[in-house]
Amino acid sequence: MSSVSAAPAALYGGTSGRRVTVRDLAAAKERHEKWPMVTAYDAMTAKVFDEAGIPVLLVGDSAAMVVYGYDSTLPVTVDDLVPLTAAVVRGSSRAMVVADLPFASYQASPQQALETAARFMKEAGAHAVKLEGGHRVLSQVELLVSAGVPVMAHIGLTPQSVNVIGGYRVQGRGQSGDELMADAKALEHAGAFAVVLECVPAELAERVTASLSIPTIGIGAGSGTDAQVLVWQDLMGLTPRPAKFVKKYFDLAGEMERAVRAYADEVVSGAFPAPEHSYH
Repeated sequence: MSSVSAAPAALYGGTSGRRVTVRDLAAAKERHEKWPMVTAYDAMTAKVFDEAGIPVLLVGDSAAMVVYGYDSTLPVTVDDLVPLTAAVVRGSSRAMVVADLPFASYQASPQQALETAARFMKEAGAHAVKLEGGHRVLSQVELLVSAGVPVMAHIGLTPQSVNVIGGYRVQGRGQSGDELMADAKALEHAGAFAVVLECVPAELAERVTASLSIPTIGIGAGSGTDAQVLVWQDLMGLTPRPAKFVKKYFDLAGEMERAVRAYADEVVSGAFPAPEHSYH
């Protein structure tokens, strides 16, 4: 009697007794299933996103701005990000947690990249790491993968190189599109399990996606990628001047201000704490 295999669980919103893995992401690519990734930096928000069914959480070096208040990603350190990554791992139970390798923590050599990645995996429990760059980081990707570290690549606008590329500008127009395509294919060949495409023309991102067997994750790269990622503070409306590619799904800043004003007004008037908020 032949058995009928169960349909694969959807990445977004699915339930499972285990963490999402790189094999799950590859399977989603094969069945043309799109999925969302968001950033997370603490246990409580990680729990909310995890329970909402988000399959991949990125502890981004964007924490430099949204957590630590810097004006770029460059100042944030490994010591800054390891505790945040550990918190996100503790706060989630299903999502794959990917840790960003910050500026100057992997560029010097493949060995430096491995030592940094090892800290995120051993000390924080990260399930994968992300690093920026194309051909210049192929040796790092190869060593990490050979050592058992899943690597998410990141090309296009690479914020850690903002001073070299001359600001936050769209990448991959004209002839540079061929270079970006070559980088994507080389990263796949080196063993990356996915590649982020940031601020590249939608048509180019769609072509890259079609040419790769690994998932592409867009941010400012149109709708033709396999997945999308946004910084959670951007999509929730906490960021005062978000980039063009951001859609605001909620006015969290406004709601927080209204709530804290209501609390403050009740403290001033004596309405809070009421008897039901007091011990007797």
